[in-house]
Amino acid sequence: MLEGKVAVVTGGTRGIGLEIVKTFLENGASVALFGSKKESVEKALTELKKEKSDYPVIGFYPVLYDENEVKNALEKIKNYFGKIDILVNNAGVSSKTKLEDYTLEEYDKITNVNIKAIFVCCKEALPYLKETKGTIINTSSMVSIYGQSSGVMYPASKFAVNLITKSLSWELAPFGITVNAVAPGIIETDMVKALPKEMIEPLIQTIPLGRIGTPRDISNGFLFLASDYASYITGEVLQIDGGARS
Repeated sequence: MLEGKVAVVTGGTRGIGLEIVKTFLENGASVALFGSKKESVEKALTELKKEKSDYPVIGFYPVLYDENEVKNALEKIKNYFGKIDILVNNAGVSSKTKLEDYTLEEYDKITNVNIKAIFVCCKEALPYLKETKGTIINTSSMVSIYGQSSGVMYPASKFAVNLITKSLSWELAPFGITVNAVAPGIIETDMVKALPKEMIEPLIQTIPLGRIGTPRDISNGFLFLASDYASYITGEVLQIDGGARS
């Protein structure tokens, strides 16, 4: 579905991000993954090469809210692969801190990674995406719609992601660039797997399809939005949550 396309995936070293990278590679894309540090990038690349030694995948670890670092990484990707078709802004940090305990340092960390980094990556990737009439896909969350009981800046930042997505879809449409987002529900990540059964079962009861989602459930949504099958879809926030609506 992505034969001949070149994708950049931030937060691509583990969890949903790494699954997006795998799904894109399996479908013919060349991928540059971004991670937070050298060690995690090297670990992800090693894991991918074990699956298939000739996967066209490379890795970088720029500070995503630093314009110069992102610009330099994207220039290297363009020089290596020849173009950039797809930008996936998946990197993010969550929060469960109660308001009374929230610090400005945590506020800045959440907004830098979850909002400012998307702004910077979109801005710096724009010249390349104009050339290819490419696509941007942002990772949102179900809490961007429903909120959560603590950690106020995480749902607030994901709500901002939704509005960045919708606004840029208008702004970039004249260049043939589509902009969408995926809002995952409860997904079987390492954190969720570690929860005791008595915590998992009530969560499952809130999901009409009766199961927690897998990273592949989410990466398939990204695959569709990145493919030519979604060429007439823009400005959408695709909820992949098993039908959960509250």
